[in-house]
Amino acid sequence: MSRILVTGGAGYVGSTAVALLVERGYEVVVFDDLSMGHADAVDPRATFVEGSLLDPDALRNALAGCEAVIHFAGKSLVGESVEKPDLYHHVNVDGTQNLLDAMAIHGIDRIVFSSSAATYGQPVDDPITEESLAAPTNPYGASKLAIDKMISASGISAISLRYFNVAGAYESSNGWLAERHNPETHLIPLVLRATEANPLKIFGTDWDTKDGTCIRDYVHVVDLIEAHILALGALKPHVHEIVNLGSGGGYSVREVISVATKVLGRAVPAVESPRRAGDPGTLVASIVKAKSLLGWQPTRDLETMISDTVKSQDR
Repeated sequence: MSRILVTGGAGYVGSTAVALLVERGYEVVVFDDLSMGHADAVDPRATFVEGSLLDPDALRNALAGCEAVIHFAGKSLVGESVEKPDLYHHVNVDGTQNLLDAMAIHGIDRIVFSSSAATYGQPVDDPITEESLAAPTNPYGASKLAIDKMISASGISAISLRYFNVAGAYESSNGWLAERHNPETHLIPLVLRATEANPLKIFGTDWDTKDGTCIRDYVHVVDLIEAHILALGALKPHVHEIVNLGSGGGYSVREVISVATKVLGRAVPAVESPRRAGDPGTLVASIVKAKSLLGWQPTRDLETMISDTVKSQDR
């Protein structure tokens, strides 16, 4: 049995990873400062250590006996990163350097890192491949790219998984694990929350897309974590791979609304609004490398993502 440290294991994606790892026989240590995560989301079969990436001693203690790390912890709100760029660099970049230093002390040289499509910035390719230009347009994306470069320079065995949009929920033995963001910025939860008094805003209906609305790539959180577990087994000595994770296709805002209407059995109130500055019309991942390197491809569609989210809210 492998002992894995999961940083950020009390968050939405991290807690799902912990549950699936435990169910597959891994011994899991969760390291989280609970600034964004929730203690009640941590699988009770895991060992929970409350601590910060900025505390080297806590990191060293948590890593004792571990063989590999899955690294989710960090600040992740794009808007906040624009307001507080120094905070994002300190927590995400400096914090990850502390993690890598602590790993080196223990002789741990295997890591799977939660990177982001935000590293690509305004895309020039459609779909976006791992060779596409990485030119982030906000401090959050810049911090993820800096970490990717730092990991490459470290020479350890690593895979950075660049997510596009994560959605859905997972019913673990401890209950539903779902998004609990405040403020909520993700489209699917906002679609499900829309009311006549507070309708969903569709930002732009004149994009060069099939129905005039933005197209984004969505991947179910369980499919996403399947990729992390496969990545643990695909690590190569002293090699750092970058791998995109998405559906490989993408869905428009109107398509998301249409599927949500079907799942909910009612209309989703929405209003058309002007485009937002900086929004690209299409953001879709190429997942060719994920298929070839990890043997991974997503199996859960948009309807499953939305219906699982609805079930988790009805718990």
